[in-house]
Amino acid sequence: MTMTLEEISDRMEIQDLLVRYCYAVDSRNFDDFVNVFTPDAVIDYSVFGGSVGGVTDTIAYLKEAMPMFSSFQHMIATSQVTVTGDTAHAKTICHNPMVMPMGDETVVFTCGLWYIDDLVRTADGWRIAKRVEEKSYMKDMPGMPASGPDLAN
Repeated sequence: MTMTLEEISDRMEIQDLLVRYCYAVDSRNFDDFVNVFTPDAVIDYSVFGGSVGGVTDTIAYLKEAMPMFSSFQHMIATSQVTVTGDTAHAKTICHNPMVMPMGDETVVFTCGLWYIDDLVRTADGWRIAKRVEEKSYMKDMPGMPASGPDLAN
């Protein structure tokens, strides 16, 4: 299937938006985080015990939760994007190692997930209108069993 220049452009703009989200979170740049979403966006981080709400609620949650981690790195790949006019749907793999100081020890654990996104074209470009995290796995999270269920749950 041959894509039009507009279809190619839409896909590249959406991919750039998804990457901007990662950089905004990892650098704690909440001004840019706001610009990734529509003003009325719904963001659901509940699968990992996080918040469900709008952009302002999500920023408040992140500002409370993020200080327990000394670093993290959202790595996304293999986005499946379907564009229909001025709306789009995307499913994107994320691999997110997180570093957590635990007294004299530093623990690195990994979250594997998919971002399920509904996007809309706005006057300012593509924005995420709804984002839901879907859990794939967790590995080496403090307090979880050393083997077995943590990879599947």
